[in-house]
Amino acid sequence: MRRLYLLLLPLVFIGTSCSNHSGKGKDSDASEARQIPIRVKTEVVAPTTGEGVQTYVGIIEENEATAVSFTTMGVVKRLLVKEGQAVSAGQLIAEMDDTQARNMLSGAEAQMTQANDALQRYGMLHDNGSLPEVQWVEVQSKVAQAQAQLEAARKNLSDCRLVSPVSGIVGKKLLCAGETALPSQAVVSILNINNVKVKVAIPEAEISLIGANTPSCIKVDAVNRQYKGGLIEKGVEADALTHTYDIRISVANADHQLLPGMVASVTFSPAMMQTGETDLLTLPVTSVQKRANGKLFVWVVDNDKKARRAEVTVGHTMGNRIAVIQGIRSGQCVVTEGYHKLSEGTPVVF
Repeated sequence: MRRLYLLLLPLVFIGTSCSNHSGKGKDSDASEARQIPIRVKTEVVAPTTGEGVQTYVGIIEENEATAVSFTTMGVVKRLLVKEGQAVSAGQLIAEMDDTQARNMLSGAEAQMTQANDALQRYGMLHDNGSLPEVQWVEVQSKVAQAQAQLEAARKNLSDCRLVSPVSGIVGKKLLCAGETALPSQAVVSILNINNVKVKVAIPEAEISLIGANTPSCIKVDAVNRQYKGGLIEKGVEADALTHTYDIRISVANADHQLLPGMVASVTFSPAMMQTGETDLLTLPVTSVQKRANGKLFVWVVDNDKKARRAEVTVGHTMGNRIAVIQGIRSGQCVVTEGYHKLSEGTPVVF
């Protein structure tokens, strides 16, 4: 019996050793499998201004233009404003030679005096019953006529002074001192540039893509500034030669930096306006994934070559790419292919 026990003991030891060695090998193999990097394709995020962003050339226009003119004919005596000068409503702009107007006023005043004197003298006779009614009516009519002529003469003299009907900026001087002004001939133009409009010609194939509230970014090199465009007015008649439609974009201009005639670069891009930047961060549409809770994310690769999820907010799609508004930054490495096998912290090679 003792001999049998001694023979079995080495076999038990050998079996136990093999069993322990086999279990340790399985754990080691599983650990090694988890550490095998997944091969993926990546893209380094970089700003772009080209793909999917439409840029046009526009011209700054005043919001309103008022042509200011004399109502009578005469020689311009003085012009009191300069081009580009700010004027207020009621401010004197120009004066016309009023010699003739003053002479007419003097004659009208003399006739008015004569008519009033006759009215007073004939009034006494009328009160006494010594004046026929027909003659009394005639005297009253002459007084009324003299009064009308006097008022016309006063207005004629007043019209020799040209005042601004609105507040704004003097655009162009169309007449100078010494020149003869005709009725309704513009002497100066007054521009309202508190708000300006940017006129842009849009091809007929693209006009349907622009609505009244389409976001726009307006860059004006003359003042080295960018502006956010406002409401858009769309023309309904196409140019017969170019087949383009004119649109006008409203832009706030409280500091009067934008002046009519300046050239502007107009860009339409909803994503650009959401970020407030002229350079967009874009990624392939397929690289953006959706979680079970509906949130969007992309796989980014850290410096340790491990993948992690980064939640993102996206904007406008541009072909096979999409603008990313939040969640990534320029220079980050984003997985574009092979992301289906990834989990948080998975090592990757590319």
